[in-house]
Amino acid sequence: MDLELAKKMLQTGIKFVANSGLQVVELRRGYVKCLMPYAGNGNHIGTMYAGALFTLAEIPGGALFLSSFDAGKFYPIVKELDLKFLKPAKGDVTVEIGLDDIHIASLSAEAAAKGKAEFILEGQLKTADGTVVAESRGVYQIRSTLPPAKAA
Repeated sequence: MDLELAKKMLQTGIKFVANSGLQVVELRRGYVKCLMPYAGNGNHIGTMYAGALFTLAEIPGGALFLSSFDAGKFYPIVKELDLKFLKPAKGDVTVEIGLDDIHIASLSAEAAAKGKAEFILEGQLKTADGTVVAESRGVYQIRSTLPPAKAA
């Protein structure tokens, strides 16, 4: 998929995400960096709203899918997402997540053979000064758009 188109889809394709101002800062095969701006996402106590942080933690799974897997053969599912809040965020927050080429190839092969493949993405949500404000752990799955391959 064209990565600029993928970035636009990720930032504007879901109205909730578009309204949050989430930015896909960098997207390439196996890597994504996203930013959630503090502006417009503050809560009643002057810190970033938990839902904004959750959105920032969840979107990279879809981004990695679009940059790394064949959308004609597979589609992504979020099965589980845990977010551990560590410190209040009082500014913009970023997260970087990646998968290496070997893992991408292995997941693609497994999904083609079995109809689905599950993987875990972990991230640290950080402020501009590097303070970790939350840690995420997501269980994702790619599913084949075709029936599982039959063993010969």
